[in-house]
Amino acid sequence: MLHTPRYAVVFAFTRMFMAVWGRRVVLKAAIACGTLAAAPVLAQGGDGTFVTLDAFPSRHVASRKVVVWLPPGYDGSSQRYPVLYMHDGQNLFDPKTAMGGQAWEVHKVLASLIASGAARPAIVVGIWSNRDRAREYGPAAAVETLAPDLRAALLGDPPIPGGMPTLSDQYLRFLVEELKPAIDSRFRTQKERVGTFILGSSMGGLISLYAVARHPEVFAGAACLSTHWPVTTNFNMLFDKDDMRPVRIASAWFDWLGKALPRAGALKLYFDHGDATLDALYAPYQQQMDAILRVKGYRQGIDVISKVYPGADHSEAAWRSRVDIPLRFLLMP
Repeated sequence: MLHTPRYAVVFAFTRMFMAVWGRRVVLKAAIACGTLAAAPVLAQGGDGTFVTLDAFPSRHVASRKVVVWLPPGYDGSSQRYPVLYMHDGQNLFDPKTAMGGQAWEVHKVLASLIASGAARPAIVVGIWSNRDRAREYGPAAAVETLAPDLRAALLGDPPIPGGMPTLSDQYLRFLVEELKPAIDSRFRTQKERVGTFILGSSMGGLISLYAVARHPEVFAGAACLSTHWPVTTNFNMLFDKDDMRPVRIASAWFDWLGKALPRAGALKLYFDHGDATLDALYAPYQQQMDAILRVKGYRQGIDVISKVYPGADHSEAAWRSRVDIPLRFLLMP
């Protein structure tokens, strides 16, 4: 068992995996046919400009809010910008919608890095999650190889007959076939894979890695903070040290990655974790991932970074404190 009080961790974890719907603003502009109708600008100033796209439609998954951040100088420039797609968009910019009131404030971090020359100017696309978060972020190719009893228990007790229906392949189709073309048509982006990156935390780390493995022709790199390698949101599994089901689930995921993840040379990958709360579970799993990367030729500090942050927990505040590291790595000038 973890030394952290069990129910405090479970409560925090439950909140992490549930959607934070926040405040909704009904937009009357149509968003269809791959063309974005921009909502009113939320903010404009030294930290860049926000454009909100509410209820962005999809044929593959539920519609959702998307918030686009344009870097300082975008309006006065003709240049094209790399794009960073980020999951759990409600937690990225605004404390009013972020988990526990703790936003990453990624726009401020990136604006500062750009100003100092430590990162290239880039567009950030924050994609809000919803009540299907665990199904959309759980890697389908691995989940679907699990024995029926494991699949049935992935989301908790009582088990779901027939197992957890996955939506991650559909979510990636939404990103690749619908959202990215719409962003590319509306904003001055570098459309090629060399300028396209993806980043997430916890289960957002899972789907980011799954995205580059499924679509290496689209994404040039991924950052995975506090990756939730056990995949499951079943707390009885996670917090019982004698329950080996999370290990079996992660093994299926690693087996798939060992076959599907491209060898070194085409991608930049970033991983990290702390050692408190949920992050206390991750070290053995990350070590397995690091071994897979070494076999595939990835070199630490060159095309992969894998870091441990002693004392860091599983929270928005922790990720905010270190998001500058993956931003520097992916957006290196």
